[in-house]
Amino acid sequence: MPGKLVLSLNGSVLGEFTLNKERTTIGRKPHNDIQVDNLAVSGAHAAILTILNDSFIEDLDSTNGTFVNGKLIKKHALRAGDLVAIGKHELRYLNDAASDDQDFEKTMIIRPGMAGHAAAAAKAKAQQSADRGLTATRQAPLGKIQVLSGPGTGKELELSKALITLGRPGVQVAVITRRPQGYFITHVEGSHPVVNGQSIGGNARLLADHDVIELAGVKLEFFVDS
Repeated sequence: MPGKLVLSLNGSVLGEFTLNKERTTIGRKPHNDIQVDNLAVSGAHAAILTILNDSFIEDLDSTNGTFVNGKLIKKHALRAGDLVAIGKHELRYLNDAASDDQDFEKTMIIRPGMAGHAAAAAKAKAQQSADRGLTATRQAPLGKIQVLSGPGTGKELELSKALITLGRPGVQVAVITRRPQGYFITHVEGSHPVVNGQSIGGNARLLADHDVIELAGVKLEFFVDS
């Protein structure tokens, strides 16, 4: 189930918001999904990207910044219990179904020279993913990514997890999610990833066999294991 945010001010709860959209916006202006009517809050202050059971918060170049657990952030992967501060308001993130901290930290980060490690990690976690009730996605053909450029050229990564993180934190990050309909790539951080020479923009894109992904200076080819 998707997580939710509990909005409060000075300890008084003002509302609860379920993160059932891929992108949820937070800000002072009324067009936002979560409107926080306070002059300390920017018109478009922050956004929440939700993929499967996991959510990421991004500050939208707000005037006064976005804080998570007291730390100023630009982008942050939310964990259950995180406290987001926007102006004088607080948003508590609740989600019993989110990936646990240890599992999230082990999601694969592809860097030049690191593809072999990522592939080994994916194989080691495949059975654990199956045990988490991913019956529908397990029945779909298994996708893989092959590194086409950089020191890791030729290495392969099995996309056996429900959510795979790719890129270089602080530079450019995207996630690939495995759904019954297939594999989708979604932008998380930095500039938008490029697939077959075209930017994917802010929406999730369904990957097709032999699509070429350009991310964080590395070219990757997606293909389905026959």
